Amino acid sequence: MAHPERIVFVCMNQRPPGAKASCGPAGAGEVLAALRAELEARTELWGRVRVAASSCLGPCEQGPHVVVYPDDVWYAEVKPEDACRILDTVSGDRSQG
Repeated sequence: MAHPERIVFVCMNQRPPGAKASCGPAGAGEVLAALRAELEARTELWGRVRVAASSCLGPCEQGPHVVVYPDDVWYAEVKPEDACRILDTVSGDRSQG
């Protein structure tokens, strides 16, 4: 299996109720699902880009966070509707964003 050119990591960290903020309760699951659905629709990215869940990425109070590796591009306060724009950037197609 070939290695992907890019991996889009979505922080899924979930702290207990009453603890410091975390990405999970801020909608990270919906963001992950939206990115995966958008990737599935873009056959030109299959094998080149992978969307993966991650543990804590750090700046919890601005979650959910998405990081594109190896580009070191960070997105904060991501919403499911941002999936198209993020994958446009990952694929190099900035005309739709």
